[in-house]
Amino acid sequence: MVWGMGLLMMMMMMGISLRLLWYNKMRMKMRENIEKNNCGVPKGNLGWPLIGETLDFIASGYTSRPVSFMDKRKLLHGKVFKTHLLGTPIIVSTDPDVNKVVLQNIGNIFVPAYPKSIQELLGEHSILKMNGNLQKRVHALIGGFLRSPQLKTRITKHIENTVKLTLGSWQDMQLLHVQEETKKITFEVLVNVLMSVGAGEDLNFLKREFEEFIKGLICLPIKFPGTRLYKSLKAKERLLKMVKKIVEERKLVMEKTDEKGMARDAVEVLLRDSEESSEKQSLPLDFISGNVIEMMIPGEETVPMAMTLAVKFLGDCPIALHQLMEENMGLKKQKKDSGEDYSWTDYLALPFTQNVISETLRLANIINGVWRKALKDIDIKGYLIPKGWCVLASFISAHMDEEIYENPHLFYPWRWEKLGAAVNNSSFTPFGGGQRLCPGLELSRLEISIFLHHLVTTYKWVACEDEIVYFPTVKMKKKLPLKVTPLSNYRYKQTETLEVLSPHQKGAIGNGICIAASKQ
Repeated sequence: MVWGMGLLMMMMMMGISLRLLWYNKMRMKMRENIEKNNCGVPKGNLGWPLIGETLDFIASGYTSRPVSFMDKRKLLHGKVFKTHLLGTPIIVSTDPDVNKVVLQNIGNIFVPAYPKSIQELLGEHSILKMNGNLQKRVHALIGGFLRSPQLKTRITKHIENTVKLTLGSWQDMQLLHVQEETKKITFEVLVNVLMSVGAGEDLNFLKREFEEFIKGLICLPIKFPGTRLYKSLKAKERLLKMVKKIVEERKLVMEKTDEKGMARDAVEVLLRDSEESSEKQSLPLDFISGNVIEMMIPGEETVPMAMTLAVKFLGDCPIALHQLMEENMGLKKQKKDSGEDYSWTDYLALPFTQNVISETLRLANIINGVWRKALKDIDIKGYLIPKGWCVLASFISAHMDEEIYENPHLFYPWRWEKLGAAVNNSSFTPFGGGQRLCPGLELSRLEISIFLHHLVTTYKWVACEDEIVYFPTVKMKKKLPLKVTPLSNYRYKQTETLEVLSPHQKGAIGNGICIAASKQ
């Protein structure tokens, strides 16, 4: 036993020694680059050996100002700086113009680069690792399908029914947790869009295994039995088995029926593309199955969190909630008087609702940045990014920049009345950008719009005290407990629009109108 412990200690020391050698080699390589391009390499600090500045980075994610890590270094070193995070020397960009160049130059200059646990879990066929023509092909196929008016027309009714079913169950709940309830909506909708799987045992299995799978996205890259990564990899095996079975069955049905017309779901889109062109390389079934699983992530993480945080921010800002309610009550009355069904365009045409969604996405920073690796030396705005170095394009820094957004920590939807035309610019990137812009962004907005419409025209609510945690992913600490009261218990009456104050005035007033993010 003593011999075994000694061997273990020796192996640990060897591991640490090798890591130190690697770290010193990277520092020497960086110094060579500095000497070679004296005025170009970003300033900064690599921090402690092995851990770099990771502890400070993680600690900021447990505060109400997660951007503080970036802000401190931006003041010291400028908008682009070097540091060492999660075991990797990295250059961080808080400059929207630099971020735009990084996002647009995928494949020839930059390639995706993510922590080892993410790469291990998503596998070799991951969307994140895909490059070149294959990435463009799959992105165009899925994007075209998700943006199509035909899908939006069909899926709008399904989203409405799912939202109404979930909201209907709230009447019998003394206390509900919004973060869990929104996942019921978004996961079912997305699985239907991807694979046409409806409510039932298959959906329950997929949700259960996916929850286990996604827990390992940010974890130690150790896959011994019992570790988080090991459990998540096992969950993915079970997911793959079921999804591949669905894909194989669909392929057989398509071969027998030779159906034409619009594809029912993403699986059919990818299978049809493989069959319709002999010039293209057929997409393997394992590839399709793996990518379908990866595309389920928004249904479990990003969209439900946007819905949850919209509820929180609106609860903290009564004047915004009042205006949102006025707008949506107007649409509801219009539809009731005409007897017409809602269309997807009705929801997306509500201007203040879209402003609330934009402001929620800006403040939430659910996707706070992207990681890329430079394939060669590149100079952007005078900053040298050396070959082999990782770059973190920080979206949260742009979203919380006082030079771009007045009083950025304040929930202020009215700012978008002026900024609306700039929604797609490099200063607002909640869905990423460039060739990897999220193909489901319009569908996500539609889902959130439908949820907010039926929520504010059905209930009043009181949220229990809760706070946002930003690491490893954005979450409500207590899942946002909520007490709801049906609006039918009140007599609703349209009133004059309340006075809308400027961001500066609201920041001064504080809790009386809208609560700043710092007080979350």
